[in-house]
Amino acid sequence: MEVVEGPEHATPAGSGAAVTIGAYDGVHLGHRHLLRVLQDEARARGLSTEVVTFDRHPATVVRPQSAPLVLTDLDQKLELLASTGVDRTVVVPFDEVRARESAEDFVREVLVDALGARLVVVGEDFHFGHRRRGNVALLSAMGARHGFDVIGLALEEDASHRAVSSTRIRELLAGGDVSAAAELLGHPHQVRGRVVHGDGRGGAELGFPTANVSLPDGLALPGEGIYACWYERAQGSVHAGAASLGRRPTFHDNVEAPLLEVFVLDFEGDLYDEAARVSFVSRLREERRFDSPEDLVKQMTVDVAAARSALGVVPD
Repeated sequence: MEVVEGPEHATPAGSGAAVTIGAYDGVHLGHRHLLRVLQDEARARGLSTEVVTFDRHPATVVRPQSAPLVLTDLDQKLELLASTGVDRTVVVPFDEVRARESAEDFVREVLVDALGARLVVVGEDFHFGHRRRGNVALLSAMGARHGFDVIGLALEEDASHRAVSSTRIRELLAGGDVSAAAELLGHPHQVRGRVVHGDGRGGAELGFPTANVSLPDGLALPGEGIYACWYERAQGSVHAGAASLGRRPTFHDNVEAPLLEVFVLDFEGDLYDEAARVSFVSRLREERRFDSPEDLVKQMTVDVAAARSALGVVPD
């Protein structure tokens, strides 16, 4: 997949383009359904497939006080989009100038001039442009003038006939239901960060050395608790893990932000300063305070066994 940073650097495909637009946070099953329709329609019409997305969630600029936590950072989103087989993604920088741009100007600048759109496929509830005044009806009216067709798709639903959306996935994660979130994402929810030094208690005092993964702000995290997970190292190897996401109440009071610590099963070595990817598979229990470190160690032994069972991993 080709990635273009900014519509001003995009050259229209000679055959014309089938285009979709959106935040595409999580690239979940609803997004993938829309992308399959885009690809099928493009194939039938002899068009290239293009995704227009943004370098940040537009809400962080338009309404920062209530902007959602994101399921994926930009790099993750681009990797997931590439896995769908689209030809090109155009990343539009979203700032206050772009937020004030009218829907009509966006269509002319991006869809018509930069991409040479011949088809636009979006969700039927899609809104864009200043004050979200752009919608499927406006796209259809402008398409009639500028030579592109428009398809507005109903939202994809799950087996219970509920819409698949990034908002719903965030709600599931916040409640700790990472397995249900994974069903809607089509993959386990993954967070990425760098391994940093902690207080050194895990290995020396408890016998369970952990990788302390520093996470960026603004990222959607599962609710606090203990999880079975997969831990991917920078060099590509993947290991089973038991993750604690919380505030370590047995040892600390009033920790402001949750900490992510992963005990990497059947691994010995130095992980400090490495980039790490942690994929949450299932929630094992809630976080709680223990009366003593010894009681915590007993529970951690149970947690590791539960993580092995959830991941289908036997001891080396």
